Amino acid sequence: MKIVTAEQMRQIDRECIRRGTPGHVLMENAGRAVAEETRRVLGTVFRKRILCLVGPGNNGGDGLVAARYLQGWGAEVSVYLCSPRPEKDRNLERAGKQGVSCFDAASDNDLSRFDGFLNQADCIIDALFGTGKARPLEGIFSQVLQRVIEAKKKKPGLLIVAVDLPSGLNADTGEVDPACPHADYTVTFAFPKPGHFSFPGAEHVGRLTIADIGIPALLADSLSTELTTDDWARATLPKRPLNSHKGTFGHLLVVAGSINYIGAAYLACEGAMRAGAGLVTLATPQSLQPILAARLTETIYLPLPESPPGIVSPQAADLLGERLENYDALVIGCGLGQNPATLEFIRSLLFRKGLPPLALDADALNNLAGIREWWRHIKTDAVITPHPGEMSHLSGRSIAEIQSSRLETTRTLAQAWQKTIVLKGAYSIVASPGGQCRVSPFANPGLASAGTGDVLTGVIGGLLAQGLSLFDAASLGVYLHGKAGELVRETLGEAGMLASDLPPILPAAIKRLKES
Repeated sequence: MKIVTAEQMRQIDRECIRRGTPGHVLMENAGRAVAEETRRVLGTVFRKRILCLVGPGNNGGDGLVAARYLQGWGAEVSVYLCSPRPEKDRNLERAGKQGVSCFDAASDNDLSRFDGFLNQADCIIDALFGTGKARPLEGIFSQVLQRVIEAKKKKPGLLIVAVDLPSGLNADTGEVDPACPHADYTVTFAFPKPGHFSFPGAEHVGRLTIADIGIPALLADSLSTELTTDDWARATLPKRPLNSHKGTFGHLLVVAGSINYIGAAYLACEGAMRAGAGLVTLATPQSLQPILAARLTETIYLPLPESPPGIVSPQAADLLGERLENYDALVIGCGLGQNPATLEFIRSLLFRKGLPPLALDADALNNLAGIREWWRHIKTDAVITPHPGEMSHLSGRSIAEIQSSRLETTRTLAQAWQKTIVLKGAYSIVASPGGQCRVSPFANPGLASAGTGDVLTGVIGGLLAQGLSLFDAASLGVYLHGKAGELVRETLGEAGMLASDLPPILPAAIKRLKES
């Protein structure tokens, strides 16, 4: 599913209308979708008191349509018009004929009528501004929304449903006005917008519903940013033929672990095996092999020379280089540490030709960050999986700059470095060297714990070994990792979720995806 900017959405709307779908039909469909979502979350709207805040433009029109439907279904709906509507507004007239009480803010100088509506309301529909509002909220709009925010604090059960976007949230950047409310639910139309997944705005969206209002998906086919979905992930999963053997699903080499980070090697291998890789070989400092063998019983081992103990020796690069042709993919970095010997090992291994498909994480990235124009020395595309701090070290940009523009930063650097980048975090972003971007739909605080990134890199490596392209392996790996996190959250909650909880759940996540 494509993610579109505000301007792209306007162009799509115009093209849809040009092709024969009238604008009033799109608005009718949008308003009904808001009404249906409101009825769904309330359980019933019969005798529920619903206050609809209506602004100018199409967003207000959508709100008026929603108000009419809800009134017809038995709700007691009041519309508060925060700005004049056009003369002979068809939707305003139809709402009035349906019995909706419509009140003009211009006649409410002290907002006493508004306060009365607000105090009695079970639900607020925010239909003030959608994708067209990028300026600061002022005047009556700011006053009304600030009162809604205060009412929500006093009455947490007050439901807020936003039309397209919570008013004051920038559709393209995720920036928010101080008066932007925290919606419980947001109903957007046809395609999600970047601001739905960009912080701080993402925290104001609540649960997002993407409603089909009759705009053909093909109108966005040329756009390069998309939201990963169950349908896409299901179609991308590696096939599992009945007459398979372990070699069918690839052989992955994982180069990981050091004396201080033994668990990282375990987590990466477990992630790869649970993602379906047929064979996984762990290359790790030789003194760590007995420790890891006690837990990783299915893994093949390639003990590496050490210098000092527990740290991989630079000489290990030649040992591995002679064997790389035996593997379908290579993961390197998880828990390797940042000893000078490690830096020399990484430089010697990665700056050679003939590498298999490659995923780099953690200390591979931390060591590379100290090498000027490191990306030029790696002769092929590779998946790199930085968190914002590692992205800062690699790029020289501040964390604040990266986080304020995650999508465009990731896209720009993927093209500049000619590498596939996974920028980890809530709503992780995957960008290809060709400029395509995919956004994960998952934001799970439970995944913000040590080792979850090692699992993710292992999953991506396991998918690479099974033959997926770098961009698809990275995107599907992020998706399956997030899906597993959601399943763990369902049973354990967020606090206390461990990285080791994820690998055993990955097969269940894949099974649920196939069967859904």
